[in-house]
Amino acid sequence: MSRDYKNKRVIIYPAYIDSSLSRKEGRRIPKSIAVHNPRVEEIVRAAEELGLNPVIEDSRYPKFWWKYKVRVIVDKVDSKQRILRMIAEKINEFRRAR
Repeated sequence: MSRDYKNKRVIIYPAYIDSSLSRKEGRRIPKSIAVHNPRVEEIVRAAEELGLNPVIEDSRYPKFWWKYKVRVIVDKVDSKQRILRMIAEKINEFRRAR
């Protein structure tokens, strides 16, 4: 079954892919794929490389309003879970290349 994601966007807070957080604290992907303390710049770069047209927006993550001050909005090309995995994998690639 094919889904139509045309003109839809996904909100990504750094907490969603942060391996230092538990699922209860907001991490949305497995720890084995997640990134330790992801920076917004890394998320934006990964999204650009994946062709997701990222936009940075000032907005605090409700669970950690004092820690995460921005979010990234990207085009929805797949499920939110899959997009988070793709971005985390791309950031891990960047970090291994350094």
